[in-house]
Formats: sequence, C-alpha cells, structure tokens
Amino acid sequence: MTGAADRGDPLVIFFGTYDTTTHPRVLVLAQGLRALGATVVECNAPLGVGTAERVTALRRPWRAIPLSVRLGRRWWTLARAARALRPGRGGPDVDAVVVGYLGLFDIHLARLLFRAVPLVLDHMAPAADTAADRRLGGGGRRRLLRAVDRAATARADVVVADTSEHRDALPGPVRSRTVVCPVGAADAWFAAGAAAPPPDADGPLRVVFFGLYTPLQGAPAIGAAAALLAGRPVRFTMIGHGQDEAATRRAAAGADVRWRSWAGAAELPALVAGHDVCLGIFGTGAKAARVVPNKVFQGAAAGCAVVTSDTAPQRRALGTAAVFVPPGDPAALAAALDRLATDRVELARVRAAGHHLAQRDFTPARAAAPLWPWITGAAT
Repeated sequence: MTGAADRGDPLVIFFGTYDTTTHPRVLVLAQGLRALGATVVECNAPLGVGTAERVTALRRPWRAIPLSVRLGRRWWTLARAARALRPGRGGPDVDAVVVGYLGLFDIHLARLLFRAVPLVLDHMAPAADTAADRRLGGGGRRRLLRAVDRAATARADVVVADTSEHRDALPGPVRSRTVVCPVGAADAWFAAGAAAPPPDADGPLRVVFFGLYTPLQGAPAIGAAAALLAGRPVRFTMIGHGQDEAATRRAAAGADVRWRSWAGAAELPALVAGHDVCLGIFGTGAKAARVVPNKVFQGAAAGCAVVTSDTAPQRRALGTAAVFVPPGDPAALAAALDRLATDRVELARVRAAGHHLAQRDFTPARAAAPLWPWITGAAT
C-alpha cells in the first residue's frame, strides 16, 4: 500500500453493511486508526440482520430472498454515498478502504466502487467456521461458505485476522498478506471501568455473562456451574438470548441468576462494569480454541476479573491477568468462582491485573497498530 507517506495523515474509509452495535470490532479498528493519526470516514448502511438470521437463511433457503432484497437496498445506499468519496471523480485521495466484519459480499461492491484503492477485509471469523460452530449441517453448505470466504479474501489486498490461529488456518497466498489485530475494546469500556463504583466486599460475588448463547460461548456450562454454586455467595447476571439459551436455563435451575434478554450498546459497558467477574467462553469446539472473544477484552477494560477457558490464544493474550478453567467443565468453573467469592484479595489482584493489561494492550490504538504500516505504506 502506498500514498500516505508523502501527504501527511492517511484517509481511510470504513465501508459496508456492518453494525458496530452488534459487532464492535469494526468500531475498535476505526477508533484505533483515528488515535494513530488517520482521518476516518464511514460509508456505512447497516444491514440490520445478525449472524443468527444469516445462518437461518442457509438452513431455510427461502429466507435468503428477503435478505438479498435488503442487501440490494443497502448496496444502493452505499453506492450513492460513495460517489463523493471516489478518487478521480472529485473525491479525495483515499489510502485504504476497510470493509467491516461480515463484509464477505460487501468487499465485491467495494472493489467495483474503489477500483484503484487498496482494500482491507476484516475477516475476524470465516463464514465456514461460523457455520460449523452454529451446527449448520450439510457438506454442501460448508463448501459454499468456504467458496464465499475464498472469493472475499481473494478480492482483498490485506486481510485482518484476530488471532494467529485464524491467520494460520488461511490458505498460503492469503496468509502472506494477512495481519493479526486483536479484537480489543472500544473507548466506552475503558470509560465505564473508570466510572465504576468500588466493589462491595461484603456482598455476593457478582458474575456477568453476555452474548448470543452460541456453542462457541459454552453457556450451558455456565448454567451448570451456577447450579453447583446454589447457596454460595455468588450471583449471576446472564445477558442475551440465542441458540443455547434454553439449555442454559435448564442447567441453571435453582441457581441465583438474573436473566436479561439484552442490553443496548450504550448501556452494556456500565452494566458489565458493575460486576466483579466477567465470564469469557467455555465452548469445546474447534472455533473456541482459535479465538479470543470480545467479552474478555471488554470485561478487562471495564475493570472486571476475567474467568475464561484455558486455550492457547486466550492464555497468550491474558497471561496471569485472568483465571483459566478447562473448556466445558462446569465443576472447574464453579470451583474457580467459589475461590474468588471467598478470597477477595485474589479477586482484587485479578481485577487489577486485567485492567492494567487492558490499558496497556487492549486499547483501540494498540489493537489497530499492526494494521497501521499497511495503511501508511510502510509495510514490506
């Protein structure tokens, strides 16, 4: 990539149907590039359809028809908005176009609209991986999604992965132009951590989980751990809904759990910061072994102690600043939480260590830093 070195601050367009309220990774990269000195312009028309709805369309092909119509309308909006941004047509010199997460189709439109501009694809989770995690059966569907992944990464000049495990799973030609940017946490999570009230040393251990109850997250193991802790000074808040929610509720029968369907993006950081412990993921599938989920970055930034599964990428990212348990092991999770409930000195240590690590390594600027040389033309 070239262009920014001789002109001062680079201009980066964030493009696509992404939604930062449901996938904050895009927001973190945008905030990070701004903090590093880029001028960031958004050309965004959120599709308004989450991953679950997209997976449903694969299971029931007739559901893909309204999804395609909606996508076409969003693309029309994007194409009109992009006119003023296209170099050579009265628009400014653009150093890069970043296609936000879930932009596997958006990148083809971006290539048509910005023919001479380097394209960056945020490929945090391949579609084929997501389908496998959501237990989407059928080899034909998996092959189709692998083809979608290949076509999208082939269009990109630079691919962004979230862990080295995801990068290493890509084909060799793609891997050579892939940069690893951790998910990180948006600015609002650090602000929530700074504004959080002091912990209540005499009350129960306040434990929070938030997510879409996908198999990756292993929420039924959390429910079973909560049941094992019934009668202990541990109180759970479970935020979200999704695939494994019913199984989680059954597993948690009799436990001290507060259930919430969801919390908006503006409310969630402060809500999480009001807890002692933020839970990560506990799934046992292949995808769970390759990711560091946004909730561990966000929980640490909000000042919570992080408890999550003991996988290579999570241990590499968090080191001694988290409590690790074997994936899918409710008894081990319950024991870890019980220890934190009774040893408030250790709880304070883990909270402080995680927050310090987040302030050092999980800020938007640190998350986006590996991409910066590709934006400025300094990468070789």
